[in-house]
Amino acid sequence: MMSRTLHLGVFVETTGRHLAGWRHPDVDPHAPMRFDHYRKVIEIAERGLFDLFFLADGLAVRDRAAEKLGRTPKAHFEPLTLLSALAPLTQHIGLIATASTTFNEPWHLARKFASLDHLSEGRAGWNIVTSSSQAEADNFSMVEIPTSEARYERAAEFVGLVRALWDSWDDDAIVADQQDGRYFLPERLHTVDHQSDFFCVRGPLTVSRSPQGHPLLVQAGSSAQGIALGARYGEVIYTAQTTRSDAQAFYELIKGLAQEAGRRADDLRILPGLFPVVAPSRSEAEEKFEQLQSLLHPEVGLAQLEHHLGGVSLAGHDIDGPLPELPPGKEFTSRAELLIRIARRDHLTIRQLYQQVGVARGHTLLVGTPADIADFMVDWFETGAADGFNIMPGWLPGGLEDFVSLVVPELQKRGVYRTVYQGNTLRERMGLARPASRYAKGNVA
Repeated sequence: MMSRTLHLGVFVETTGRHLAGWRHPDVDPHAPMRFDHYRKVIEIAERGLFDLFFLADGLAVRDRAAEKLGRTPKAHFEPLTLLSALAPLTQHIGLIATASTTFNEPWHLARKFASLDHLSEGRAGWNIVTSSSQAEADNFSMVEIPTSEARYERAAEFVGLVRALWDSWDDDAIVADQQDGRYFLPERLHTVDHQSDFFCVRGPLTVSRSPQGHPLLVQAGSSAQGIALGARYGEVIYTAQTTRSDAQAFYELIKGLAQEAGRRADDLRILPGLFPVVAPSRSEAEEKFEQLQSLLHPEVGLAQLEHHLGGVSLAGHDIDGPLPELPPGKEFTSRAELLIRIARRDHLTIRQLYQQVGVARGHTLLVGTPADIADFMVDWFETGAADGFNIMPGWLPGGLEDFVSLVVPELQKRGVYRTVYQGNTLRERMGLARPASRYAKGNVA
């Protein structure tokens, strides 16, 4: 039996996670709309034996202040299109696209991801999100964004329906018998005949069952509803945790909820986000980080903080003073609540908080040597806080190149990270079972 090893994803936000990453002297500022940029990034990640290439996405220029300022990149490719283009240029790494359950239809989305799974020979994954911004609603003929409860109710039904559609075709439904003139066996093709207040879908898909059976399901919501959705369906859980004790509590909570939902604890992989800045010496790493921080424009930092606080205006407050009391009764996202908690706990000024937001948006920041970064990762991995990490380089491709060149060998030396890819599909590399069809013998639809 294989020993347990770390799983790694790279979180790709155009030119990097840091808000000023595009201003780094080693970054092409036009990279967000250049295919060759993403090709370079995914080649580095695959050289580093990463499990996942994780594309962030949004369906609007969601930050109105940033839209007016024009100081951060907002143009980027549609993720499924980009991943389909990258698929033939890679062999092993998983291709994870973000897609919203709020502004899509189950049949259409199921078809797209099943197609990507075929095109990549079993490496597709869907990052399930429920859109929460009015800016996105404005692009989809929606007067008002639905409540969180309504969005997650729709999302749970949406994901269940997508999974049913992925089972439309039995694995052996297509016989393609040229002599007999029979392409498929009708009794092995299934409709779903689903009707509800949200959806009315007959099915089947026009894509046969994919190499993984179901593309991998990734989920990142940390609200109560998001955690419940992840426990029910998620196979990779992406989360923001800043202390080992919080990460351990989250790890135990979501795996316990998964078991209550009839799953095994080992059916999920928990990957907290990690923003590393690494160099051979700590002083060099600190210089790299300070260089990044010096590129962050104050207007951008403040606008981004206000965006993450749900549009709360901080105008008129001293940016070198504490975060003020926020409007009572306002509904905050789980990420906003995390930022507020960090500000109160660490007695941060508004400037210090927006500097943190500009860096990692609530995720763990590590600045240090390869040994420093590896110490942290191994500690969380071995103490039940994580199954791996979603690496969030501050600038791309250089920040990822540093991690692959410096940290990956250190992890391999410690015996916690692979030295070669194993398995033929993403599920096999993640140690996750291929789902049996609901129509297979012994299964209940």
